Amino acid sequence: MIGPVEEMLAEIVEATGAAHLTLIDPDSQSPEEAGRMARAAADGGTDAIMVGGSVGAAGHALEDTVAAIKEESGLAVILFPSGVSGLCSNADAVFFMSLLNSRSASYLIENQALGAPLVYKYRIEPIPMAYVIVEPGGTVGWVGDAKLIPRKKPELAAAYALAGKYFGMRMVYLEAGSGAEEPVPLKMVAAAKKILGETLLVLGGGIRSGNAARNLVAAGADVIVTGTGVERSEDVEAFVREITSSIKAR
Repeated sequence: MIGPVEEMLAEIVEATGAAHLTLIDPDSQSPEEAGRMARAAADGGTDAIMVGGSVGAAGHALEDTVAAIKEESGLAVILFPSGVSGLCSNADAVFFMSLLNSRSASYLIENQALGAPLVYKYRIEPIPMAYVIVEPGGTVGWVGDAKLIPRKKPELAAAYALAGKYFGMRMVYLEAGSGAEEPVPLKMVAAAKKILGETLLVLGGGIRSGNAARNLVAAGADVIVTGTGVERSEDVEAFVREITSSIKAR
């Protein structure tokens, strides 16, 4: 059953051509700073806030960050956990992911099995997602023990994406890694989207400009995620607005 947050994202994609999510790592700043960042991102037109990180995104810092973001921005908060410790009770939804190209059972199913009862207990909306890490992969590739998809092998990314679809996952996330020099290659995006059809394709990593985001959407991306670019921006609202104005139909 599709929940309200997932339905909202699908409706935004259908109405405007693409959705934008701002990723905030609780380990990178105080909850108060995260709240101000989220408010600026909301003013810039982002559609929802993702909260999570590869390391350190857990406990009271996570809960306090989610609370501050919701209060300041008024947007839905979607957890983006690296493991069971990345769950909290006050978020709206969670990307319930399996890292399909991980060599560790922890990121394929073990954390998910441990986390599922908490998602149920907290009544967080689970959004089933296939997560696939592409070269260079960054911290998340190392932490997740991923067998990285080579950038010159779009057919491999498409195969993993299709496997995720056949597993019943309603979103596929291709991730180049935080701080990547370049986004996922356009040929890879196009190959994945061609085979996914209506399954939403999410892109993250290395997206630093409106032009880069626009090209990804033109190639087939449905949802654009920016995190490092937001963290490093001196004007969060302006940076987010550059992205959102480039990917959404006027």
